Amino acid sequence: MEYENGAEFLKYFENIRSRTTRVIECIPREKFEWRAADGAFSFADLIRHIAATERWMFGENVQGNQSRYPGHGPDIADGYDAVLDYYHRMHAETAEIFGRLSAEDLARRVGTPGGIALPAWKWLRGMIEHEVHHRGQIYLMLRMLGVPTPPLYGLTEEEVKARSVG
Repeated sequence: MEYENGAEFLKYFENIRSRTTRVIECIPREKFEWRAADGAFSFADLIRHIAATERWMFGENVQGNQSRYPGHGPDIADGYDAVLDYYHRMHAETAEIFGRLSAEDLARRVGTPGGIALPAWKWLRGMIEHEVHHRGQIYLMLRMLGVPTPPLYGLTEEEVKARSVG
């Protein structure tokens, strides 16, 4: 197992979440409902989806409960401020759940919506991969709109190349 307990996992996850939040904060209010294509998620949809899956799917599953994922539509939260409030509120609720997990809880097999049972810590690793995937979509969508975004780890690609050997 990769984490001693939920609090240890949460320390790692908070770093992931801070990078997601940093790019979300770059989304212009007037582009919040913009979609790259018909039928694609808008920025608001992506944020609601990240928040809802974190709390109502991953947060429930690691407790041994079935997913209660409500979707990602505006019925959950509508408008810039409401969506960001939902995002932060769902994260706070889930952080509380994760912080209570013991080593035994993390090792316990939990069911996923796909019908697979796996150790909770592995399911949480999937949650991180899920969030990073959608964060990448937000970066790409902002790039398509010409909106500047922060470097992921503090350096741009050009800065990394300039500091590299050879």
